[in-house]
Amino acid sequence: MRGAFVTGTDTGVGKTFITVGLARLLSNQGLRVGVMKPIETGCTRTGDALIPSDASLLRSAAGAKQDLLSVCPYRFEAPLAPDVAARQAGSTINPEVICDQFRRVARVHDVVLVEGAGGLLVPIWERYTMADLASQLGLPLLVVAASRLGAVNHTLLTLELARLRELRVVAYVLNQLASKTDGAMETNFELLTRLTDVPCAGVVPWSASGTRDTIQRAAAAVEKALSVTDLLAALS
Repeated sequence: MRGAFVTGTDTGVGKTFITVGLARLLSNQGLRVGVMKPIETGCTRTGDALIPSDASLLRSAAGAKQDLLSVCPYRFEAPLAPDVAARQAGSTINPEVICDQFRRVARVHDVVLVEGAGGLLVPIWERYTMADLASQLGLPLLVVAASRLGAVNHTLLTLELARLRELRVVAYVLNQLASKTDGAMETNFELLTRLTDVPCAGVVPWSASGTRDTIQRAAAAVEKALSVTDLLAALS
């Protein structure tokens, strides 16, 4: 089984967009793609149900026949760190529940993409973090960074933490979140290439919303920037 844990240098850097694009492209290659967003906060409440929008989008992108519980075992309404959101909801996040769902998904898929929440040190429960979860799942990391001022520091900090935690990083992706380029966006790739030996999988261009649905836009943007074949080989 091949897979990746998609993490970010921060929240709001485009992890879901990149993971959605990868899931659709891999599915288009005839692979059985499993997806997970183990913990989603900021879910919309509809009656008694909490709707995890990111997890639902991932499932649609992969064309997966997974039930939503296997994609997203933990859902919370408060848009907060998982540890805090769970406490406010009077709940407890058990990593073993996530790992058990992951093993079930992995058994019936060729590749599994797991999207974390925020960055590697986001707390899940007590001092157990996203980095701990990635390690327990045994997955290499794909790091998503927003290509903006501060990206170099945030990316290098994430890569250094991964090194200290002995987490393998397949690559990082620079994601352009704005249509107008600035000095940082134009120099981030070159500077990071000089400062780290971790490869950059590509620079994903900004994609205007409203022109196509999210899955199509994500797949087109990711396909334009990344070699999915090379990335898949690196996940082996």
